[in-house]
Amino acid sequence: MARRQDNRGAAPYARSLRVNQVLRQVVAEELERLADADERLRMVTVTSVDSTSDLRQAKVYLSSLSDDAAAALDERRVQVQRAVARQTQLKRTPQLSFAQDPAVVAGSRVEDLLRQIHLDDDRDDDSGATAP
Repeated sequence: MARRQDNRGAAPYARSLRVNQVLRQVVAEELERLADADERLRMVTVTSVDSTSDLRQAKVYLSSLSDDAAAALDERRVQVQRAVARQTQLKRTPQLSFAQDPAVVAGSRVEDLLRQIHLDDDRDDDSGATAP
């Protein structure tokens, strides 16, 4: 069996990985449909889903999660769960929760740091070019 290598550690078995992929796809499609009616959900992208081993709960990770989007997701959580129940053949529909993907946050932080280093180097080059 393939073991999951990331640090979230919620789903180490192949079935759980497949369920997570199906949940990610269904939730992403439903959020895309909801974004047509609710503009607060327009820039929300599902990056991954981690479910517990008993599949009773699933955490949906999103690329960005503003306060407005979080409020909209809280309002529409039951509707998204209903779509999951309709489109999957699971014994129980997992209770969904939404969170910002920590990998995206860390990546953004690294990009900001690299951009700042680049700007600092450009300033040093400009000040060094005018000096005798």
